[in-house]
Amino acid sequence: MTDPNTDPNKGTRAEGRTATGHLDRRVAVKTLLDMQGDVLIVAGLAGAKGDVVAAVGDDPRVFGFGGAMGAAASMGLGLALAQPNKRVIVVTGDGELLMNVGTLATIAVANPSNLGIICVDNEHYGETGFQRSHTGLGTDLAVMAQGGGIGAVRTVRETAELEDAGEMLRNSNGAAFVLLKVAVNEPPKMRTVWDASWHKNRFREALLGHP
Repeated sequence: MTDPNTDPNKGTRAEGRTATGHLDRRVAVKTLLDMQGDVLIVAGLAGAKGDVVAAVGDDPRVFGFGGAMGAAASMGLGLALAQPNKRVIVVTGDGELLMNVGTLATIAVANPSNLGIICVDNEHYGETGFQRSHTGLGTDLAVMAQGGGIGAVRTVRETAELEDAGEMLRNSNGAAFVLLKVAVNEPPKMRTVWDASWHKNRFREALLGHP
């Protein structure tokens, strides 16, 4: 049987692939977050949460997910709508966003001016065993975000592009989306507390501005 990935009569999937990135994910996420000032952060699963912890430390303004794959962008949207006077940044991965990619359309329709999304795309599912994700086979989440109606979208492949992307996240008058094409590797694991009630209560206290 002919391999559909290499059949010359059908073309190759590689022709439509998004080129693998080479950004250092920890450096890229920290650079963008450092530019945002005082924000609430929703951190997705696996590497994305580790990227946030590495960038800002054990900060009570971070609500980190564990086990709820696909929920980070939806959580960020709800938080942004409920807290219109606070800026919200979602940091998620390509695998997690693919689980609930329709949220991008909902975000575009609601279009909260205080919501920014950073998608860390290493083309793999870091939470479930580092299997290859769709973004390594031609799916472009930035194109999907733009097609869903989000007006402020950037794909970052080079370190020099981070400043422009960070400015867009901070100053956009509608929802903003940044796709970071990072190197294909598993970042070092970060220690975290897995008590969901503890995270919820600490985040709520930070949100209300008192211990």
